[in-house]
Amino acid sequence: MKATLVIATNNRHKLEEIRSMTGDAFHFKTLEEIGCTEDIPETANTFYGNASLKSFHVFNAYGLNCFADDSGLEVEALNGEPGVYSARYAGKQGDHEANIDLLLQRMEGQTNRRANFRTVISLVMDGEEHFFEGAVYGTLRGERSGSKGFGYDPVFEPDGYDITFAEMDPEQKNAISHRGIAMQKLVAFLQGYRS
Repeated sequence: MKATLVIATNNRHKLEEIRSMTGDAFHFKTLEEIGCTEDIPETANTFYGNASLKSFHVFNAYGLNCFADDSGLEVEALNGEPGVYSARYAGKQGDHEANIDLLLQRMEGQTNRRANFRTVISLVMDGEEHFFEGAVYGTLRGERSGSKGFGYDPVFEPDGYDITFAEMDPEQKNAISHRGIAMQKLVAFLQGYRS
């Protein structure tokens, strides 16, 4: 019998992505599928803390093994901003355009354009927590370029490339992205855990 593992998301794209990476060793469920409709607070001041809050919330409330991630953009010249506030940098949760506008405004006149995306995954299996981290480094463009992806993708150019994340096909981006790197570590752990 396949073990059930909850992904602390209702993002179908994320669900399909992990299913394609892990094969059929686990039966994955979304928050909606387990009846979790409450907003899980992300009140920590680190990616580790927020990911942990979400995975333990599901484990403690529903008794199911779970993993959750927290991700964001860290800009050197802005002392790591927007960081854990990446999704709500301009105030409203998930307003990507306003977030990019604010970021570009704060970067005006900055010569140091170095930035990185970071993802931390917290996996709670049988009450024990495991962390997996991924990061990708690059530079910030002064204006948007590309229409794929989401968030800050149109202004982030990863090292070794002359295009932004928003100009890459999803497969190309996933192969080098912060979330892709963290997911590969998680998948390797899960495959070992089941064997």
